[in-house]
Amino acid sequence: MMAHEVWTIGSILSWTQGYFTEKGIETPRLDAEVLLSHVLKKERIYLYVHFDEPLEPAELSTFRGYVKERGAHTPTAYVLGRREFMGLVFRVTRDTLIPRPDTEILVQSAVDFLCARHAAGAEDLCIADLGTGTGAIALSVLHHADVPGLHADVVDISPGAAVVARENAAQLGLAEKCTVHEGDLLAPLAGRSYDMILSNPPYIPAADIAGLMTDVRTYEPHLALDGGADGLDFYRRIMADAPVMLKAGGAIAIEVGIGQAADVAALAEQHPRIVRTELKKDLAGVERVVVAYGA
Repeated sequence: MMAHEVWTIGSILSWTQGYFTEKGIETPRLDAEVLLSHVLKKERIYLYVHFDEPLEPAELSTFRGYVKERGAHTPTAYVLGRREFMGLVFRVTRDTLIPRPDTEILVQSAVDFLCARHAAGAEDLCIADLGTGTGAIALSVLHHADVPGLHADVVDISPGAAVVARENAAQLGLAEKCTVHEGDLLAPLAGRSYDMILSNPPYIPAADIAGLMTDVRTYEPHLALDGGADGLDFYRRIMADAPVMLKAGGAIAIEVGIGQAADVAALAEQHPRIVRTELKKDLAGVERVVVAYGA
C-alpha cells in the first residue's frame, strides 16, 4: 500500500479494489468493502455515506494486514474468521469448509420437513449432520425450525472442526440442543435413530481438485472436498448405512455437486428402506439436494 497523506474510506476502497483486481481476486470491490466494514465495525452502507472520513492509524494497520492476506488469495471468511449463513454468524477456521449460499437449500428442506413432521404429531425429533464442519447446517436448522425439543447430533472426523462446531453452538445459544461427536460419518451414532439425517459431504472428484480456484484449492481443507475418484464415495457410504438409522417416515437430505443428483438418487433407491427420492434445485436451477424418504 503506497504512502498516502490521508487515507479516507473512499480512497482506500478505490486503491484496494485496484490491488485486488491486479491479484486476480474474483470480487475485488465487494471484498474490499467487507474487509473495511469489519475493521470499522460498521455496515457496508456506512462506507458509501462516509467516503471522506479518514481512517485512524490503528484501523489502517489492521486493514493493511487483511488486504495482504486476501491479496494472497486467502478466502475472506478465513481472513476474518467468520462467515454469515442463514442470517447467523459462524466462526470458521482452516479446519472447516466455508459455508456457502447453495447449502441454504439443504437447510430449508430440513426445516420444512421437520416442521411438517412436528405438525403431524411427531415428538422428540432428532437430526444428525454428518461432516458438520462449522456446524452451520444443523445449527441453522435448530435456529429456524419451530420444533420444540428438536435435538441434533453432529459428527466430524476432524478434531479441529469439532472444536469449531462446539464453539458455534455455544455462541448461538444452542449448545444444549446440539451434541458434537468426533468420528467417521455414522460410526459415533451407532444404535441411534433419527427423524432426518443431513450431510454436505465431500463431492469433488479427486482429479478435479487441482483445477479448483486458488482460494479453495490452497486454503480449504481437502478432507472436506475430496469425494474420491468419481466424487461419489461418501454418498455410497451414507446411502448404504443411513436408511436403517431412520425413524419410521424419516428422511435423508444431502447436498450434491453439479450433475451428481441422479446418481445419488439412484444410490438411495437401491436401499430397501427408501421408498422414494426427490431432487431440489438451487436458485440457479441446479439440482442441489437429494431427499430420500424412508418407509
